[in-house]
Amino acid sequence: MPEQPKRGVLLVNLGSPDSPSVSDVRKYLREFLMDPRVLDVPYPIRFGIVYGCILPFRPRKSAEAYSKVWTELGSPLVSISATVQRELRARVGIPVELSMRYQNPTIESAIEKLLGAGVNEVLVAPLFAHHAKSSYESATERVKRVAARVAPELRLSFLAPYYDRPEYIKALAESAEPYLRQDHDHLLFSFHGLPHRHIRKANPECRKCLNRPDCSDSEDHERLCYRRHCLETLNRFTATAKNAGSAVSFSFQSRLGVDDWLEPNTHSEITRLAKSGVRKLMVICPAFAVDCLETLEEIGMRAKEEFLRAGGEEFTLIPCLNDHPVWLDGLAQMVSGVHATA
Repeated sequence: MPEQPKRGVLLVNLGSPDSPSVSDVRKYLREFLMDPRVLDVPYPIRFGIVYGCILPFRPRKSAEAYSKVWTELGSPLVSISATVQRELRARVGIPVELSMRYQNPTIESAIEKLLGAGVNEVLVAPLFAHHAKSSYESATERVKRVAARVAPELRLSFLAPYYDRPEYIKALAESAEPYLRQDHDHLLFSFHGLPHRHIRKANPECRKCLNRPDCSDSEDHERLCYRRHCLETLNRFTATAKNAGSAVSFSFQSRLGVDDWLEPNTHSEITRLAKSGVRKLMVICPAFAVDCLETLEEIGMRAKEEFLRAGGEEFTLIPCLNDHPVWLDGLAQMVSGVHATA
């Protein structure tokens, strides 16, 4: 008699150091930056860049940044993701475990917990709305490798990027609405940045429009185009949200290195907006499911300081979806498996 299916859900987020100490930050950066889907150059070059140029210097500076956002519960990214896990489990009524692509809790430990609960079918839900080799693809491929090693009999399916899903757009709009009711001159969408080469590798068609204000209308192009996914989120949000206003633009943050990255750069755009007369700026970061270093410190602290120094007067960071009930309800609907891919 065939084995009866017992489903579970594996949430995957990016990850965080175990503490804001320099040693833990160095360990995290080493794992993150040695991922060939993040720093996508041949191994000898990647090794030289990471061990020769980054790890001797960056961990101390990054540790200082992490210490500014660390809470009594630890890393905001991990602690908020754990709340999402608990709330989602209560909504769907099946085992739900949390893992991080880098560091803890590990994908292996989460899979072992699901196996211990008798699960034999797992829906993997990467908490990345937009497709990118360095986030969604890296997470899904890592889950496949780990599962093949520790539980080859486990049946996997994957939640597709949800950048245009009504559940996600509705949650973005409703979570932002209390902030958008406040007086503001401009709303800036700050998405996580990517090097141009990542975009071209995912879909060579993208080379035609990387520097255009719009994107190709090709269906195949859209399927794997991170920039198109971001712009689709923006367009659907502004068509849905109340009080978004007509003064809306987008940018890309968290640039690393000297390669060509998606433009405009968030920090340059924030300064430009202030100098152009914007006095009350709101920033939303839809690429992040929960608040983390890149939202709380990079945008909420450093970008705010840049805006005020350039002449701005009020800067508001709209929180990520975090554990907003509308988002949890929407995520519960999405992990039903109807829109999963094998």
